[in-house]
Amino acid sequence: MHSTASDGSQAPSEVVRAALAAGVSAIALTDHDTVAGVAEAVSAATGTGLRVIAGVELSAYQGDDEVHLLGLHLDDLDRMHRELEAFRVARVERGQAMVRRLNEIGVKISFADVLQVAGDAAIGRPHVARAMVENGWARDLRDAFDRYLGAGRPAFLEKRRLTLRDAIAMVHAHGGLAILAHPGASCNKARLAALQLHGLDGAEVLHPSHSAEDRRRLLEGVQSLGMLPSGGSDSHGASEGPRVIGAMRVPAAWLDAQDEAVRQRRAAAV
Repeated sequence: MHSTASDGSQAPSEVVRAALAAGVSAIALTDHDTVAGVAEAVSAATGTGLRVIAGVELSAYQGDDEVHLLGLHLDDLDRMHRELEAFRVARVERGQAMVRRLNEIGVKISFADVLQVAGDAAIGRPHVARAMVENGWARDLRDAFDRYLGAGRPAFLEKRRLTLRDAIAMVHAHGGLAILAHPGASCNKARLAALQLHGLDGAEVLHPSHSAEDRRRLLEGVQSLGMLPSGGSDSHGASEGPRVIGAMRVPAAWLDAQDEAVRQRRAAAV
């Protein structure tokens, strides 16, 4: 799930409180391209019985296709934060360039408006969209994306690209498991097997966007390849329809299997 460290609407400590209210036993905080919110979440959960797994959601590319990769069970977060800082700077520069493009076509918002919306979060298109809505230039976030910020629209700009292979290597270098995020209807066993050759550890089977058939196919593929299943709500805030905290009831056995994989990998590295 996500917090205000990236594009979520709740601070990491608020995410913890919402998770406690939902009755879940563990969460993974996986903000986009940053681990800045993990320490606050861990601190807020101390003594509550809620486990907070240190994670990140990396935007990576395989050719021209954008792929989201979850890094779960990370360690050495300070080093991870430093390595991701270059991408954070690139996000700021991209946000500034998008604002300039919007200004050129008559949408008069400033980058200061975007920063006010984003706070300390890693800048992304949702923050630009929210600034547009708050300043009366779009009806809602969907309208902002449909007319201005979506792929092929006037203010769209590509992000700095991290290859999927490098993203997997980055997660492994920080002691984590590399999990394909919300792979959806287009993902099958053959694709998982190909990515396994690059070091992919598993895939997100349970996700609000997945149909029952998606879940069945993905779980069958993961299990047949000896990979790890994962899942989560992908919550970005308090009320998002199916993406509310606790919407996905992930089996505890899946987390146990991840813990064992992490233990074995770290023991082998000693």
